Amino acid sequence: MSGENYNDLQAFLAVAREGSFTRAAAQLGLSQSALSHKIQGLEARLGLRLLTRTTRSVSPTEAGERLQQVLAPNFENIDAALAGLSELRDKPSGTIRITSSEHAAATILWPVLERFLPSYPDIHVEVVSDSSLTDIAAERFDAGIRLGEQVALDMIAVPIGPPTRLVVVGKPAYLDARPPIATPRDLTRHDCINLRFLTHGGLYAWEFEKGSHALNVRVEGRLTFNSLERILAASLAGFGLAYLPEDFVRPHIEAGRLRQVLDDWCPLFPGYHLYYPSRRQPSPAFALLVDALRYRSHDS
Repeated sequence: MSGENYNDLQAFLAVAREGSFTRAAAQLGLSQSALSHKIQGLEARLGLRLLTRTTRSVSPTEAGERLQQVLAPNFENIDAALAGLSELRDKPSGTIRITSSEHAAATILWPVLERFLPSYPDIHVEVVSDSSLTDIAAERFDAGIRLGEQVALDMIAVPIGPPTRLVVVGKPAYLDARPPIATPRDLTRHDCINLRFLTHGGLYAWEFEKGSHALNVRVEGRLTFNSLERILAASLAGFGLAYLPEDFVRPHIEAGRLRQVLDDWCPLFPGYHLYYPSRRQPSPAFALLVDALRYRSHDS
């Protein structure tokens, strides 16, 4: 591949990804006219129109979509290989973008970063916390952190935390004033505080298991959040039951601010995992962070 072709293909990918000549030109450090000239030259050589331009947006044609699907992973590998050359330098460097649930970011990711970053001053880390099941490839993240059961099968998944579980809790005054809870089905008679996933807009169905019996319950209540912090605060204020990570609510249970129910219906399941595309060639900086995050069961 000639340098001209490589640069023009890179320019095409930037426009297709950003959906804008303005943003792509800024990203590539080119003028809009120079970028437009590159795309026109590429289309002329291929004899195909790759982009549909309107006054408000730019989108790939069918041919452009096919080209983008083929090029994107290969360019990622090229970029990763170039980044890998940093291992020839004295210090690994680069920026690592991670999407994580807020709970994992606070309890697992940040404690590791706090120890890791002082030793690698040329490594930069950007963390975006949300409860969505983010498409890390589409959103241009290097990795994501989610519970093991939520990781797609085509991803490399590295355990970074111990097995965990969710527990049902409520304020004692709320529980004392409402019907008793013996099985998950009893939750339908209670105010429950829902968690909404932003990615697909759905509400999380509370998952239970006892022996060989598994049960999902679609709970109802007056409050719905996309934040565990807000769900906890609402439950502490007496607005209903919450389904939250055990380590997150344990201090409030021990202090008597919350009471746990359905304990025998809340099994352990795989804890947090760092995941990234299997086709990705990790840079030295990324490999170092993965190793620092990796959960080792003998650790204290």
